[in-house]
Amino acid sequence: MGYVYFLKLSNNDIYIGSTKNLNNRLLNHKKGEVKATMNLLPVKLLAYIAVPRETHARRLEKYFKTGSGRAVLKKRILTDEALA
Repeated sequence: MGYVYFLKLSNNDIYIGSTKNLNNRLLNHKKGEVKATMNLLPVKLLAYIAVPRETHARRLEKYFKTGSGRAVLKKRILTDEALA
């Protein structure tokens, strides 16, 4: 099982990552052990997507970091209604 996850950072940016163990990875972020987010604490989990394989999660992560992927993310996944 793999996961793509979306975090809201203290500067209101969205961090996109993937992992095979979501709980451990979130703890790493919250403890400041992840270089990319350590200076942007606290972080908040906004959403995640579970997929059958970790390789699928990595591909989805890469897609969501593209321009069209970010547009889909904002329009379909991280909508105000979805986050309420």
